[in-house]
Amino acid sequence: MTDDKLREILNRTRCVALVGASMNPARASHFVGQYMVGRGIRVLPVNPGHAGESLFGETVFARLADIPPEWPVDMLDIFRRSKQVLPVVKEALTHLPHLKTVWMQIGVQNEDAAALARAEGIDVVQNRCPKQEFPRLFGDG
Repeated sequence: MTDDKLREILNRTRCVALVGASMNPARASHFVGQYMVGRGIRVLPVNPGHAGESLFGETVFARLADIPPEWPVDMLDIFRRSKQVLPVVKEALTHLPHLKTVWMQIGVQNEDAAALARAEGIDVVQNRCPKQEFPRLFGDG
């Protein structure tokens, strides 16, 4: 994926569903979510083990299907093992009608899930982290 395309994706992103969100500030999913909130992006945490709790100023959802469909989730950020990504993407395609980007974190790649999302016109980023890409592409921290 080109840097110009990554800039376009990051510039348009306003609301992220973060699957695998951790309550532990030492975990990558926590500090990446916190970083995006600091950039003015709404981050909806998804973690069945913490459903109903509060994280990033939002209520934690058990599943993507629990996010109200009228909420404009435009990016899915996935902190799951690569082999667990396909069902997450399938659920997102069913329940997130405003979805524009599927983002798989560093070390996460799933070509079947990527192909499924691309077939629906959704951009796919694999094996990258927005917390690294924002400063690299925009020169800020």
